[in-house]
Amino acid sequence: MKNRNVLISGASVAGPALAHWLHHYGFDPVIVERAPALRDGGYAVDFRGEAHLSILRRMGILPELEAARTGVGSMSYVNSAGKPVAKLPADLFAGDLEILRGDLARILYDATKGFTEYVFGDSVTSLAEDDHGVTVGFERGAPRRFDLVIGADGLHSNTRRLAFGPEEQFVRHLGVYCAIFTTANHLGLDHTGHAYRTAGRLAAMYSARHNAEAKAAFYFGSPELGLDRRDVVRQQALLAEHFTGNGWESDRLLDAMRYASDFYFDSVGQVRMDAWTRGRVALVGDAAYCPSSLSGMGSGLALVGAYVLAGELAAADGDHRAAFDRYQERMGAYAAGCQKMGDGVARLMVPGSRLAASFLNRYYKLMPYLPGKNMAARIARRTAENITLPDYPSLVVR
Repeated sequence: MKNRNVLISGASVAGPALAHWLHHYGFDPVIVERAPALRDGGYAVDFRGEAHLSILRRMGILPELEAARTGVGSMSYVNSAGKPVAKLPADLFAGDLEILRGDLARILYDATKGFTEYVFGDSVTSLAEDDHGVTVGFERGAPRRFDLVIGADGLHSNTRRLAFGPEEQFVRHLGVYCAIFTTANHLGLDHTGHAYRTAGRLAAMYSARHNAEAKAAFYFGSPELGLDRRDVVRQQALLAEHFTGNGWESDRLLDAMRYASDFYFDSVGQVRMDAWTRGRVALVGDAAYCPSSLSGMGSGLALVGAYVLAGELAAADGDHRAAFDRYQERMGAYAAGCQKMGDGVARLMVPGSRLAASFLNRYYKLMPYLPGKNMAARIARRTAENITLPDYPSLVVR
């Protein structure tokens, strides 16, 4: 087989999933991750439909994921006094399986660490390609040689920047910023969540890890701010500027924010690209076709992309040109459909006026009685299942 030595940048979801399948087909994956260790925390991610679940089942990790699932049911919108005023069904948020991103990353790591070289605390700084491979420069380690390089490093992909161009060419800001962190479950939430919406802002809490803790989440509308993604002090100060005195539990959660070890802050955006491959470099997951963190499709799309990319490389006996073409062909319409789910969600999450926020609150209150109350969940399920997954070659004998 050609091109067996593959570098993957990113150890969140798409990277380890890709490593699993590459090893299954006889390739030798190496994963480099900028963070010094696995990243804990983060929001809950969803899998829905047979396309997602069948891949998890084939990977052999579905039972572990089910044991770690959040089990969160319906989400209630509350008023400033914390009284529920509307309730949205679980299927709209959680699909068939919801799990914290940090728990998912740990399970994927444990499933692949036995056959994948993980390099933490380093990142790719240069890519020099020739007819036979890619010489990769690293921030800390010595240069290394690989047959192929795959960017699985998220919305702000360093691999994409090096191989395709600046981020602003491909990332579309959706007008929203988000923050999330772990906090005490001081509301005693029992497999549920509460959300409080005001003009341009939304604060929420939902239970996690069998109600032993909770996740606090904040969303606010804003044009791009040009913040340093590593300046946590500035990010927290900005969040406090937007939510101090906002009502409900906002001030208490802002106090807890200062002590959170897993504080996460980022813009909400989509990645739009005409092609996800160039030469010996390819992108997968959010680096290639991020549908936005509000779409509910990102992790499932990453999982499918990793399965298809590895499978096409195996089917082409390592011929990256043929495999990359087939990967783009198989995933194009599916990725576009998942991205469509993210369009418009930002405006619903944080409507720009008090009148719009009030209207949405009243609409959600009436939703259980409306004929189309389950329409959004049905559309999400159809979108997630709208791909036929090939059965790729079985394990290659080395």
